[in-house]
Amino acid sequence: MTNEGEKDLLDPRVARREKLNKIIERGIDPFGQRFDNRDLIGDCIARGNEVKWVKEDGTEVPLPDFTDESLDYRKWKTDNGPGEETGPTVRVSGRIMLQRGQGKLFFLSLRDWTGDLQIFIGKGQVGEEAFELAKLFDLGDLVGAEGRLGRTNTGELTVFAEKLFFHTKMLEVPPEKHAGLTNPELRQRMRYADLAFNDGVIKTFMDRTKIIKSIRQTLDDQGFCEVEGPTLHTIAGGAAARPFETHHNALDMPLTMRIALELHLKRLMVGGMERVYEMGRVYRNEGISPRHNPEFTMIELYQAYGDYRSMMDLTEKIIIDAIDRIGGGYKRPFGDKIVDFTPPFRRATYAELFQDATGIDPADDAAVLDLAKKLKLDTANKHLDVVRNEIFEEKVEDSLTGPIFVIDYPASICPLTKRKADNPAIAERFEMFILGMELANAYTELNDPDLQEDLFKTQLEGQDEEDSMAKMDHDFVRALRYAMPPAGGLGIGIDRLVMLLTNKKSIRDVILFPLLRPESE
Repeated sequence: MTNEGEKDLLDPRVARREKLNKIIERGIDPFGQRFDNRDLIGDCIARGNEVKWVKEDGTEVPLPDFTDESLDYRKWKTDNGPGEETGPTVRVSGRIMLQRGQGKLFFLSLRDWTGDLQIFIGKGQVGEEAFELAKLFDLGDLVGAEGRLGRTNTGELTVFAEKLFFHTKMLEVPPEKHAGLTNPELRQRMRYADLAFNDGVIKTFMDRTKIIKSIRQTLDDQGFCEVEGPTLHTIAGGAAARPFETHHNALDMPLTMRIALELHLKRLMVGGMERVYEMGRVYRNEGISPRHNPEFTMIELYQAYGDYRSMMDLTEKIIIDAIDRIGGGYKRPFGDKIVDFTPPFRRATYAELFQDATGIDPADDAAVLDLAKKLKLDTANKHLDVVRNEIFEEKVEDSLTGPIFVIDYPASICPLTKRKADNPAIAERFEMFILGMELANAYTELNDPDLQEDLFKTQLEGQDEEDSMAKMDHDFVRALRYAMPPAGGLGIGIDRLVMLLTNKKSIRDVILFPLLRPESE
């Protein structure tokens, strides 16, 4: 039987705290101090071409191609010598990801948020005191090094340390290198460990940041103004979704978290802000799946004197600009498939796609009802267009590899959309699909206040009483009476766009902190 003292010796956390105490005994703050003039590792990697081989007579010899795995750099130097390697002095810091060596030298791999870089620590180069400090380093510790940037005999870019710095002792044990932090829920709950130790996670979220910056830049270039609307609403409008409900104590009134950004942005259009957008969180009290999180990021934008065709052009530009920003080309993997984002994107009508997928004319009501029964869809007390759309969702959407704009929806399921002048049964709306996933939704916006009021009053048969679209926003109708210009409006799910462009199959892999059940104790 192992006694308590032996357990302590076997517990790596105890060993880490012992090293922490030894660092303190050396007069070093184990949780670090300011570290000025730091070089990012990514910048150091980019400066690899500044490493030179200089012969004794002062001439520089171009370094070989280090991507050649057969290269023997030691032999190359001998063949091109006598001389010495030179390189810039750099100061780097990061987390220790790998640690090897013994005797009078160590090799570390340091990681910051721009990349990984090897550090060579030789006793003769850093001195005995610093070398003894290096013996107290653990995987996961945050440390720094200053020294010459150069290459080892195998050609690996390396900082040959002359000074060492200790930033922070990691007191927990890092995930095992090969098994890693693999449990999806644990990765999401412990996102800090996921980011720190799992390869590629930081890059995904850095790419997310680049995509968001790109969207803002595209819209700025198009003359749009970014605004901030309220997240607490008295009426949840602008979408058909169930809201989260809350209560304001001082005013003793119920409120909901916003489910969309639309109606307040349109109020701004009425006021004269002709190109306006908001990118922010919305909240829908619905289920969780690989494509849904109750709290997610959307962008909605409105362009005066545009229409849904203007929004198709803008959507395409937003996506293409984002791809250009993060790189990787227009043919991109998503799981085991390739999505070709080469513009222009395909455009097809709702009706033609319905007929192609089902073999029936969507205007044939009897055939639609017959197909619904075959698909075992509940048709009782439902408007026929609702039934039609349920068939479309089941039979058509998953087949849309895209990117494709599905245009011209049944008007009765689009209460905020302008009808086609030559066919009032059709709404000027599109949804954009990629691999069966809806990415964007856009309208030629309805700006007729009387028609809007009628549509708010008239609910489709079979619609859930708790559906937010059933609630009348009287102030919004009043705002329309002050004259909103004809406009195009667009909404894009940012999380889904990031999923598609970074090859992540779950929305929870592109949201830093998705909603999770409370952790069991």
